[in-house]
Amino acid sequence: MIEEVKVPEISENVESGTVVSVLVQVGDMIDIDDVLVEFETEKALVDIPSTAKGLIAELLAKVGDEMRVGDVIAKVDTEAESAFPDTPESVPIAAAPAETVAAVPQEVPAEKQEAEPPVEITAAEPEELPEKPGKRAAPAKIEPDVADRPTEVGPIPASPSVRRFARELGVNIHEVAASGPGGRITEADVKAHVKEREKPIKAAVPAPGGAIKVEEAALPDFSRWGDIEVQDLDAVRRITAANMSTAWHMVPQVTQFDQADVTTLQEFINKNAEKVSLGGGKLTVTAILAKVCAAALERFERFNASIDTAGQQLILKKYVHLGIAVDTPRGLLVPVVRNADRKSITQLAAEITDLAERARSKKLKPDEMEGGTFTISNQGGIGGVGFTPIVFWPQAAILGVSRTSIQPRYIDGDFRPRSMLPLSLSFDHRIIDGADAARFLRWMCESLEQPLTLLL
Repeated sequence: MIEEVKVPEISENVESGTVVSVLVQVGDMIDIDDVLVEFETEKALVDIPSTAKGLIAELLAKVGDEMRVGDVIAKVDTEAESAFPDTPESVPIAAAPAETVAAVPQEVPAEKQEAEPPVEITAAEPEELPEKPGKRAAPAKIEPDVADRPTEVGPIPASPSVRRFARELGVNIHEVAASGPGGRITEADVKAHVKEREKPIKAAVPAPGGAIKVEEAALPDFSRWGDIEVQDLDAVRRITAANMSTAWHMVPQVTQFDQADVTTLQEFINKNAEKVSLGGGKLTVTAILAKVCAAALERFERFNASIDTAGQQLILKKYVHLGIAVDTPRGLLVPVVRNADRKSITQLAAEITDLAERARSKKLKPDEMEGGTFTISNQGGIGGVGFTPIVFWPQAAILGVSRTSIQPRYIDGDFRPRSMLPLSLSFDHRIIDGADAARFLRWMCESLEQPLTLLL
């Protein structure tokens, strides 16, 4: 029996990706959960395991292929496993280097062709045809969306991935004109609907008198004035551009600035760095800021909230998940430290170190970059005296950290050199007033200067 192994649903926000390496070849015996390919999504590298056990009869994934959720990676003959009982050939080679796999022709070895009956791939096609309609018609896939819209009647003629894509863009799927076979709504239909109604913003911006619509002006022909080079945006830059545009249009943000005297804090770091390193992390200002931020978010709950303008509600989150901005060769990634309020500085340092390393090596999982309630962006290692970070919508605020500098401070009738840390807090002015932002940032500065403030 031929069974198809498909690209699974990796994450709520991931619909496609690129095959970066193929770890098996035609004729290999594989087991369930053996890794078949490495799959790069917009911000993470994911291993795709097999859902079937048997012999790979056909391999459809190739290095460089762009594949979507539901696309077939390989076809597996599940009855062929008995042809090689307890033999070396039955051992999967899922861990083989990608270079080795790429160098082997994608053909079934002669000895295996003799050991098993010829595999007729066309025999699986009659099973494949009813399979897709069967999945689309499954009520379990459709009912949740219908339940979300009690005023609508009947299931919408669109696949789950298309409905999810519409939700991500803030589109009511019932308002989209269908162009697919049988009156089905396709992803292209959703894109066309968004382009027509809300270009270039991906979500409507609630405002008195209706939604704000921004028209995107066409670019001039720059080649008129000299030579140019046109480059396609990579996946990370495309997502970053879309997210920042949405945040800029959705959030009326203001930035509050302050400075913390971290002279004593640096002494604390130097004294305890070795102890923290035993726990697997590096004691940095970022790790300490994460601890202070977690305490501040519990004290100032509106900074750990989101605003629902449609429902006229404020959503206060009872958990603290901190996003830590990481500069990588592919662009800015923001992995999330879960439940930061429950962790010690040593635990936070170890987790931040691990997340940053995996972000730079493309080993982050998609769900490790979701669910953040507040973000820290530290540019101190690069330089600068201050900046205005953009709030990661739907969060309420983000903390920017710049480079520490030695400055004179008037203390007890005399000027003394002190290490001053510039902080900038951008916040959603719909939720937070300027005075609240000033109090939040001042409390953080005092906690960095006098750590016992955390206990008051």
